[in-house]
Amino acid sequence: MKKMFANRIKINSMLLILLSAVMLVSACQNKNTEVNRKATVEEFGKMPDGTPVQLYTLENASGMQVSITNYGGTVTSIVVPDKEGIMENVVLGFDNLDDYLAGTPYFGAIIGRYGNRIGKATFSLDGETYELNANDGDNHLHGGNVGFDKVLWNAEIGDNNTITFSYLSEDGEEGYPGNLDITVVYTLTDANELKIDYEAVTDKATPVNLTNHSYFNLSGDPESLILDHELMMDADGYTPVDAGLIPTGEIAEVEGTPFDFTEPYEIGARIDDVEGGYDHNWVLNESAEEMPVVATLHDPQTGRFMEVLTTEPGLQFYSGNFLDGTLTGSDGSVYNKHAALCLETQHFPDSPNKPEFPSTILNPGETYSTSTIYRFSTK
Repeated sequence: MKKMFANRIKINSMLLILLSAVMLVSACQNKNTEVNRKATVEEFGKMPDGTPVQLYTLENASGMQVSITNYGGTVTSIVVPDKEGIMENVVLGFDNLDDYLAGTPYFGAIIGRYGNRIGKATFSLDGETYELNANDGDNHLHGGNVGFDKVLWNAEIGDNNTITFSYLSEDGEEGYPGNLDITVVYTLTDANELKIDYEAVTDKATPVNLTNHSYFNLSGDPESLILDHELMMDADGYTPVDAGLIPTGEIAEVEGTPFDFTEPYEIGARIDDVEGGYDHNWVLNESAEEMPVVATLHDPQTGRFMEVLTTEPGLQFYSGNFLDGTLTGSDGSVYNKHAALCLETQHFPDSPNKPEFPSTILNPGETYSTSTIYRFSTK
């Protein structure tokens, strides 16, 4: 009997060891699968000079997909599930290069050298005045006539579901001083996060303010307007603007105004009280966290929920006021006014002319480094 019992213990021990080995091998395989997950690539079209342009697609373990082209480093689609598990694209965009070349309001693109506006298209730095290209009335918007949204970026597919885009903006491009070497890394995590890391170095002092200009509609149907989306922004202040959408220099309190989104609020509830709609910079509250949640967006119909995390001090909320129905998306949807919204993490507009705002000047020997995450779930 003792011998039989001892044999049972021995067999059970061997089974336990075998099971542990199987679990270890399985865990290693899962880990390797995650580490080795890489983007797929296909041709997206050709530039007017015949240069081919690529489209890169990242997919995570749960099936979320993000497609990005090296033309402008542009996010062309973000496909995520709703509360029923239905996968739909939640950003505006096109399925071919020609539509982007024909002109868009910066759909999904990397914006630079300076995201947002610089008043009168000019600034002074180190005793010298620089004249930029004026492409928004008298002002300079999103890097000028040929900003980073309209150039071809070098692309490198990496492990861990990453794509690295790089571009050298030469001294004098669009009127800016210094050779600016930029790297933007897109990462898709298995937590349904699209992470964007920006870095830049320069050989001469220059303003830098990089962002991404994706237009979100969490319903998955751009013809269903975003006015019923619920928005929260962790910001007690915003920067009022003049008629040309240039900040006055004041930081105003949002409390008691249509700009108060410190608690989730339906976007359409007060939008008519804001002349022209929302297109303003919110001053984010300071946080002890390195990358806090600064905004949330919820579509009550589909249950899709997006969180925005960033290291930046400002957030531009744009409610799609200038969409006018002249553009049609890849699914045939007409992009009307308020078909989507933008939440652009940034430093403040016109900071080079507003010394009271956080500085956007990058000097030689310094590294510009910011990060933003768009995290998707349902509720």
